[in-house]
Amino acid sequence: MIDSVVLGIVEGLTEFLPVSSTGHLIVVSDLLGDNGDKGKVFDIVIQLGAILAVCWEFRARLAKAFAGVASDPVQQRFAANLFVAFLPAAIVGLAFQKAIKAYLFNPVSVAMALIVGGVAIFLVERWYARHGAPRVTNMDDMTWKDALMVGLAQCLSLIPGTSRSGATIMGGMVFGLSRPVATEFSFFLAIPVMFAASGYEMFKNRALLDARDLESIAVGFVVSFAFALLAVKGLIRYVMRHDFNPFAWYRVALGIAVLAYFHAA
Repeated sequence: MIDSVVLGIVEGLTEFLPVSSTGHLIVVSDLLGDNGDKGKVFDIVIQLGAILAVCWEFRARLAKAFAGVASDPVQQRFAANLFVAFLPAAIVGLAFQKAIKAYLFNPVSVAMALIVGGVAIFLVERWYARHGAPRVTNMDDMTWKDALMVGLAQCLSLIPGTSRSGATIMGGMVFGLSRPVATEFSFFLAIPVMFAASGYEMFKNRALLDARDLESIAVGFVVSFAFALLAVKGLIRYVMRHDFNPFAWYRVALGIAVLAYFHAA
């Protein structure tokens, strides 16, 4: 049960920060000795708790989108942008998921991705600071091409340790979105992506779980929801005045620590 609480906290705090929740779960699960097939399914299930936190935080915006999708051009464009951004990772993920799980779901690969991703954040933030005002400062002004570029950037997050939010936010900033817009769109894009990925993995691996697992899953789910809600609220406030360089330093430091630990082990 303690493991469920720990993993729920890790998932909730890291899912929407540019630090890779999958990478953290792989490393922490390995340290807890729970990185088998059933443990991986557990990690996927509790992701739903985190995504429901986003749905709750943005419930008014989502309700507005659903209500206006049939008649409001702005909401129609919003829905279309989410669909366009969703497609690239969905296609690439289905094509390469077996190879990714076979060769990259391990702490050393995660550590390398954390370090490389941290350096990438430094470079993007440096570029962003030098290129003046962003082209898109309101999410409703995004075009389908903007959404496609973010979706293509999201494909990088299929590598464990890269970070889905990190790839989409940094990609959005490079392609002309302001930091707040890139962050907000990343939150919304997570909803179809994570529901689809979690639903698919749960269905495919349903035989691995039984009634005895329900209690630990419920605990991890609730804890993940609570801490994800805190993380989302905090990140929204943070990006209004700060850059992502502290997260880059954290990624590099953690990656080096993980490499050192598992090399010594």
